[in-house]
Amino acid sequence: MPKRKPKKSDKDLFEESTMTFGEHLEALRTCLFKSVIGLVAGTAIGLYFGWDVVNFIQSPLQEALTKYYKEQSVEQVKKKLGDLESAGQDLPVSETQVSDLSQQGLLAEEIYVDPVEVLRQLKETDPERFGRIEVPPHDPERKLSKDQLARIYIWRLLAEDSRTKVKTLNAQEAFTIYMKASLLVGLIIASPYIFYQIWSFVAAGLYMHERRYIHIYLPFSLALFLAGACVAFFFVFKPVLGFLFSFNRGIGIDPDPRINEWLSFFLLLPVGFGIGFQLPLVMFFLERVGIVTIAGYVKQWRIAILAIFILAAILCPPDPYSMCMLAVPLSVLYFGGIALCKYVPRRQRMSDAGEEKASAD
Repeated sequence: MPKRKPKKSDKDLFEESTMTFGEHLEALRTCLFKSVIGLVAGTAIGLYFGWDVVNFIQSPLQEALTKYYKEQSVEQVKKKLGDLESAGQDLPVSETQVSDLSQQGLLAEEIYVDPVEVLRQLKETDPERFGRIEVPPHDPERKLSKDQLARIYIWRLLAEDSRTKVKTLNAQEAFTIYMKASLLVGLIIASPYIFYQIWSFVAAGLYMHERRYIHIYLPFSLALFLAGACVAFFFVFKPVLGFLFSFNRGIGIDPDPRINEWLSFFLLLPVGFGIGFQLPLVMFFLERVGIVTIAGYVKQWRIAILAIFILAAILCPPDPYSMCMLAVPLSVLYFGGIALCKYVPRRQRMSDAGEEKASAD
């Protein structure tokens, strides 16, 4: 019988997968170049959706501003009505009316008018109904005091209040925002391809028996990133904005955010959450290639939780609310990563399989 070709040793197998430092740099350059090409192609598509994305980006901020000024208006009016009631004066409007109209999207604004001038204007505008009213002749030298003015409330639509609109500082800022929004769409479209290039570069530095993990983990890595970004947008933005605006209300400074600053915040938070949500997958990968053991994860859990909070402080804006909103899920995901390493079946390593087959022959 013909002799079988002897199996290569582990050393020979690993030598075929080794790369020099220059080869690593060349692989990095290739992956970065391909990623940029994918991003440019995605951005070209994103130019078509740029306006819709700008409106989408503004929606959480506009909702937070609308809520802020609506609550502020109700609080201010109720406080003034309380002062009038304490002074024994008649109330021009009730607190119930203020709350009801506020729910209908109307803001109350207190103004003072000269009753004499109001009557004169009514008489001139509609003489049939107000012509019989006796009004003193117009006297431009007449002195007025606050006590002679009548306090009234007018109502205007909250949606038309300029304070709830996101503003720009200069003429070219709107164009810059449009391009950044298109770039965001391009990044989302190209993200699968970019993730593939990143993991391909990581795979180039691994042994043959370790590279199969890359192809398995790539779709899960992308899914975790998108899940983190969705958590940030749908569950974190509104509470964080409400928390930050509460300080404006506390110190009496009204917020007047610029869309360029808001876009930076909008991009930072989802990206930070998306990166942070890679934690269980990274833990699983490190355990499978033998760098860290399950016992090591369990033993160092206190240090890991501290590191998670430090990482959350780096990835999130400088406020404790968003940091905790990221650190708490990551702490849960850390123990989920331990469970993943423990209960997912371990496949046989290629080198072990080669040894067993060679000994059997």
